[in-house]
Amino acid sequence: MRFEAITWERLAEACAERADGLRPADGGSWLKVAVDGAPAAPAGEFAGRVAQALRLRGRAVLVVSVEGFLRPASLRYEYGKEDPDSYYGGWFDTGALWREVFGPLEAGGSGRVLPDLWDPVTDRATRSPYRCLPEGGVLVLYGPLLLGHWFPFDLGVHLRLSPGALRRRTAEREQWTLPAFARYESEVGPGDRADAAVRVDDPLRPAWSGWREH
Repeated sequence: MRFEAITWERLAEACAERADGLRPADGGSWLKVAVDGAPAAPAGEFAGRVAQALRLRGRAVLVVSVEGFLRPASLRYEYGKEDPDSYYGGWFDTGALWREVFGPLEAGGSGRVLPDLWDPVTDRATRSPYRCLPEGGVLVLYGPLLLGHWFPFDLGVHLRLSPGALRRRTAEREQWTLPAFARYESEVGPGDRADAAVRVDDPLRPAWSGWREH
């Protein structure tokens, strides 16, 4: 895969332009965009840039973090607090994401989305109010391990870190998660599954693959 240097600003504009020209694959009224990346990648910051570029185009946008849909600690830590297989397959409440985020944005849906569900600090429900995304709006969901669940994304961007860069930029207390990301790379191949991959080994100098041809 070849990569071309690009600025974050140009990349966000390219994503907004691409999304703005798409029709939802399910025939509904809402676009769903993924910004997939490990916690060491600037997924949240880039999701915000894409959202801002879309708003400048007149689109309503709701940014949601997958980290707001963690499962309760009793389930996450069932096999210990540092089990990479649990992190890979059991930390995030994919059922709640389908029910509270993707379901309302299906064709004929209400557009009434829950932006987060669980606070990992208090280990309690966040009790956040529902948000109504108007028809024609765009969901931007960001976070790790997004492309292995068959979520109905219309556009997906994968922020790619080499194994060495991922190891260097992952906090010591989270190094135990690295085997989960190696498994994700092996089993899912997010760089090939996404519509575009962005190399972020140097967060100040991103480079991207361009759009994948379907």
